[in-house]
Amino acid sequence: MAELFWVFNHLTLLGVGGVLPFAQRILVEDKRWLRTEQFVEMLSLGQVLPGPNLINLALMVGQHFFGWRGALVALCGMLAAPLLLILILAVAYASYAHTPLVAHALQGMSAVVAGLVIAMAIKLFPVVRHDLPNWGWVALSFAGVALLRLNLLWVLLALGPLAVALAWLRIRRD
Repeated sequence: MAELFWVFNHLTLLGVGGVLPFAQRILVEDKRWLRTEQFVEMLSLGQVLPGPNLINLALMVGQHFFGWRGALVALCGMLAAPLLLILILAVAYASYAHTPLVAHALQGMSAVVAGLVIAMAIKLFPVVRHDLPNWGWVALSFAGVALLRLNLLWVLLALGPLAVALAWLRIRRD
């Protein structure tokens, strides 16, 4: 369980705001703890549940391997170093937030995070590539959030039950 603690502690220190691509690489490709499909399923569930996606993912991965103790260890790994780091950064930000250098640095980091999200989408592409109905869900989700600017929660509440119902019908039909 120590490795579980350190993996999630490391993940939180690696990804400042854009950790999901790192999580996918470490959990699926490096550690091989999850298959891509499992990662996508857990990530999807983590996005529907309240709270940060990675914390939800850590809890699910920890529970999957070690039960409630694993979930607790993964959560502690997620929170230990970042809690200390955020306290230090909060003090520094309070002192230097008004400077142009800090404002420009934050804009640059936003662009990096956008790139990381796009990279993760490309890596997750194989999960939906061969399944035509999934493309519909991708398009509807994208349109709702990106084009219509609907709240993510409302898009999930509207499309989630429909996707589940259609998947259930497909399973019954097959």
